Order: sequence, then C-alpha cells, then structure tokens
Amino acid sequence: MIEAAHSDFRAGFVCIMGKPNAGKSTLLNALLDYKLAIVTPKAQTTRHRIAGVLTEDGFQMVFVDTPGVTLPSDPLREALLRAVRAALREADVLLLLAVPDERFSEDLLTELAAGFGGPVVLAVNKTDLTDPDRYAERVAQWRERLPNIRHAVGISALLRSGFDDLKAALYDCLPAGPPYYDPDELTDRPERFFVAELIREQLFLHLEDELPYQTEVQIVLFDEGAQPLRIEADIHVARRSQKLIVIGQGGKMLQRIGTAARREIEKLLDRPVFLGLHVRHTPDWDQQASGLRRFGYE
Repeated sequence: MIEAAHSDFRAGFVCIMGKPNAGKSTLLNALLDYKLAIVTPKAQTTRHRIAGVLTEDGFQMVFVDTPGVTLPSDPLREALLRAVRAALREADVLLLLAVPDERFSEDLLTELAAGFGGPVVLAVNKTDLTDPDRYAERVAQWRERLPNIRHAVGISALLRSGFDDLKAALYDCLPAGPPYYDPDELTDRPERFFVAELIREQLFLHLEDELPYQTEVQIVLFDEGAQPLRIEADIHVARRSQKLIVIGQGGKMLQRIGTAARREIEKLLDRPVFLGLHVRHTPDWDQQASGLRRFGYE
C-alpha cells in the first residue's frame, strides 16, 4: 500500500483507454474489488463512461472506464468515440491498456494518446498469457510511438497481478490535492444506471451477432417502497424484426434474459426484486441524433 502524509495526499482522474477487449472493465472491477462495469466477450460492451473511486492511504484515484477505441462506422460508434475524447479532456492521467497480441488497428489509439497533455502510464494486460520477451517488445513498440509514457507495467486484470506496481506508477503521476469524493463512495452513477447496465449485459450474453449493439435499456419504474422492489424496464430495438428475436418463441428468450438479469440485480442491491421487461421498437434510434440523445450518448 502506498503511504503518504496527509499534506502529500494526491487525487485525480485516471482515464482507462484501450482497444476493444483489452480488459478495461475487468481491470476497473478488479481494482475496486467490486463489479461496477459489465463484462462480456463481445467488443465494445462498454458504452457509457463509468467512474469508479478507489481511495486508499495517501491517494484517491477516480478511474473512468471508456468504450473501446476503434474507427467509427456508424453514428452510435461515433458517439462512443466522442465519449472517449471527453474523458481524455477531463483526465489527469491516461492509463493506456494494451495487450501482448493486438488484433485491432492501433492507429487511432496512438493518435488519441499522443494528443493527451498529461502523463501516460502504459499497462500491458494479460501478461499471464505471454512471455517476458513479448512483453518487453510491446513496451518498446509503445515507447517508440509515445514519448510521453512515464511508466510501463505488466499486469493481469483477471488474476489481479501487478496491481501494486500499477498503483505506484499512477500515484507518481497524480497531482497533489484533496479527494474529490467521500472515502466511502464507489461511483458517481446512481443505482438505476447499473440496473440498466446489468439488463444490457444479459442482452449481450444471450443474443448473437450485431443485435446487442442495436438494443438499449431504459428504467421506467424503480419503486423502492415495494416489497419486493419493483423495477420495470424497456428494451428498445432499432428494427421491428429484432423485437421478435429478443422476445423469442413464446417469450422464452425474454424470460431467460429477465431471469438472469434479476439475479444479478438482486446481488447488486442485496434485496429481492421483481423485474418486468418490455420490448419496444424505436426505429433506427442508433442512427439518429435524437435517439442518441434520448439514451444519453450526447
């Protein structure tokens, strides 16, 4: 654990940026020892910026998880890239997450990192799956591209290894100052946000191909006074045919999604939950500025 005198307390915002499937959300959850961000095998599961607050002796790091960086191919992905740029503008430190063998182009990622005005910490994730020579090669590649890398560390977000070195590197880059959040606070997002995210997670896990990217979840009722707690949510799809796929034959797919989501929500809220899901056709919401604004992408 990093120790510092009270007068030496450091606090700042750390933007976690990387390619799709680099392990950003897994890393955030592991650092906080709490499931804050949803995780699925599909690229760009993360859509919204999520702040996770880690407070320990001597520092407070406000980690901001961002969507995976990739060239935008439609209005929704353009909005996701804008979210990344906005997180960079607000950050004190950039935590650049790479993997030993990258299968996506890193040109845009390099451009964004090169334009960041503050210190950069390079974390090569999944080092448990590679050898030291490959790790050293990846670090050398990134240092050649980005002269503003202050520290480079190897980690495994899944095994939670290398975290002491990572936190020490980040601490070195944080500005001195008081904490932004109460030490007991874990995030700046309300419970309703995470409930919607857990439902969306099950859409990603149960549905195939591109369909999850054209779904969005809105909480329309959150009755904390009800026993059990009553939650009603709308699942919006962009195409009419997608509504039938989400519902499934005889409603079985929607039932499976709802059952799995309810279990995760009950873990989050630590109380029994009644969850009602309704599928709505919202034509081409992912292609229109009004639809993106409605679901919080602008």
